[in-house]
Formats: sequence, C-alpha cells, structure tokens
Amino acid sequence: MTKATILTGITTTGTPHLGNYVGAIRPAIAASKDANVSPFYFLADYHALIKCQEPERVRQSSLEIAATWLALGLDTSNAVFYRQSDVPEIMELTWLLTCVTAKGLMNRAHAYKAAVAENEDGGENDPDKGVTMGLFSYPILMAADILMFNAHKVPVGKDQIQHIEMARDIAGRFNHIYGEHFVLPEAVVDENAATLAGLDGRKMSKSYNNTIPLFEPEKKLRKLINKIKTNSLEPGEPKDPETCTLFSIYKAFAMPSEVTEIRQRYADGIGWGEMKQVLFEHINEQIAPARERYEALMQAPEHIEQQLQEGAEKARAISVPFIKELRQAVGISRIST
Repeated sequence: MTKATILTGITTTGTPHLGNYVGAIRPAIAASKDANVSPFYFLADYHALIKCQEPERVRQSSLEIAATWLALGLDTSNAVFYRQSDVPEIMELTWLLTCVTAKGLMNRAHAYKAAVAENEDGGENDPDKGVTMGLFSYPILMAADILMFNAHKVPVGKDQIQHIEMARDIAGRFNHIYGEHFVLPEAVVDENAATLAGLDGRKMSKSYNNTIPLFEPEKKLRKLINKIKTNSLEPGEPKDPETCTLFSIYKAFAMPSEVTEIRQRYADGIGWGEMKQVLFEHINEQIAPARERYEALMQAPEHIEQQLQEGAEKARAISVPFIKELRQAVGISRIST
C-alpha cells in the first residue's frame, strides 16, 4: 500500500507563538510520528522574501522555527525536514509550471486582488502599485513546493484553500500538455483546529503584534499573560468563559476534565489575577521541557544545520530524478548521449 504524502511549509518571517503551536505545529508533530504517512515539512525561506526584505530576520526566523520543531519532538526519521532553498529543483519546477500557468488564474489570487483593491480604495492611479512579481506569482512557487513531491494532502487554513485549488489547476494543465506526471493535491482543513486569541482579544497574529512567543522565559511568559485583556468584573462575580481570552487559551492546553473544572470556577467568580496565574502555571508546566531543549538547540546551530542537510538529501533523492524526468517531458535534454 502506497503511503499518502503530506506536505507543510513554514514561512520564515517570525518567531513561533502559542497560536502557531496549537493550530499547526502540534498536529504536524503528531503526524510526523505516523508510520502510515510520508510527511514533508520545510522552511519556506524563498516565500519569506515576498514580504520581508530583512536578511537577518529571515535567517533568525529560520533558526528559531527549525529549533522549535526539533525541540517539540519532530520525528526526522519518518518525516523529511528541509529548507526550501536547499532543494534547487523546486525553483526550476517553478519556471516549468509558470510556462503553463494562465495569467488570468494568477489575477484571481486573493492576495493579489486584495492588494489591487487597497490601491483602488486609496485612489491610486496604478492598481498594481507596490505589487511585486513575487506577490503576484507566489501561488506558482507554492504549487512547485507541493508538486515536486507529489503531495496527496496539504494541511492548510481556510484562507489557503484557493492556493491548493490553483496547484491542482496548474498540475492538470501540465499533465494535459506533457502527460501524467503530477498527483492532484487535496487541501486538508481541520475544522476543529484551535484558533487562539491574542493579548488584545483578536486572533493571535504577528500582524497584530499581540502574540505570546512559544518559548518565552518564565518571567516574560508570566508578564505577557498578565497583559491579556479582560473585562472589569470583580472576584466573586460569575464570568462567561466563552467570551474570555484566558479561557480560550487554557482550553487549548488542558484536558477535558480540567476545562470542566475551570468552567465551574468561572461560574463561581474566579478573579482575573487568579485565572492568569492558573493559565501561566499550566502553560509553563507543559512547555518547560521543550523550552529547555529549544534553548540548547539555539546554542548548537550546527546540529540544526545537520538535521536540515540530512532532510535536504532525502528531499533531493526525490527531486533530482523527478526534475530530470520533467525536463525530458518538456523537451529539455541533451542532443546526444
């Protein structure tokens, strides 16, 4: 029986936070230990360049993300863990796919349409002002990431479904012209995936500057949790857990029995200071062992690099012969052998 290939990319522009952990990293780490699937995880450093022109930030983010995933127990004996830029065949495939992709398809990409709409709403004469070719065509690079390894399933948020549909369209067009080479990938959306609120009650996101970094030292973690916005209800007054950021974060880290107990304490009027202390202790206890491993890895970047290079070797064992096959298919080959 052929294993299903599952592929996930992580853009290297920020520091992993609690929202990243519960929404994407934690389920991905679990999947990496599943012997019945073939998981691929990569640092999407070329994607980072679309929005970030800060070289040191891209480098630091790559280090932090790789250290985070390894510290949390990514099974690199089962999963292929690599850096996008270490697999040059992906960039070559991007061009092959670009040559069969209709511009009209890219015109419909949500990110591009949003940028155009913002320009038009702002009264700009040029609707494409500030739009780079990286922004415009990055769905093709994403398609290359997926199709290079013929991923069957790609876990994504709802906002990324369109890109998987585009990858299917591009793969189908290439297959139609040059013969069957690509699997048509499927988007996998976990409807039960936790979405955490941040310090201000909005979705936790670096765009809102309201995140709690996953491996903050204890003192900083406590300080950030104490900053979480609450209402003015006093201790002893019943509180609604369903509208409370503290409860939503606690729920993502707690067992059902613990959630039930805290829900009752809300009904009994738990004070906000007490709840913040409960939340801090609960999160800190869970992440402390991984934080210790993370800090050790951050002091040993050569070990991280070794893991990424080993992953790149595994990835290129697939990509090198596959790009050779694709070159032959499109007519790029030696005139004589």
